[in-house]
Amino acid sequence: MVKIRLRRMGAKKAPFYRIIVADSRSPRDGRFIEEVGYYNPMSTPVELKVDTEKVEKWLQSGAQPTETVKSLLVKSGIIK
Repeated sequence: MVKIRLRRMGAKKAPFYRIIVADSRSPRDGRFIEEVGYYNPMSTPVELKVDTEKVEKWLQSGAQPTETVKSLLVKSGIIK
């Protein structure tokens, strides 16, 4: 199954996340299919950028967002 999830990047105690589309069997920071956005919880205000066209394409193709990504997509207005 294909999932839309976060990939952790950044230094120790300074996380930065990329929102990616990956096979559910691949590791968290491993191989992915496509990058669709990023999320920086450490900045003020919180920085969230999502490519809505790519996310909508993947959701229509059957990709399942994780709980965290789903809440971020609701905040950005992509999912109602």
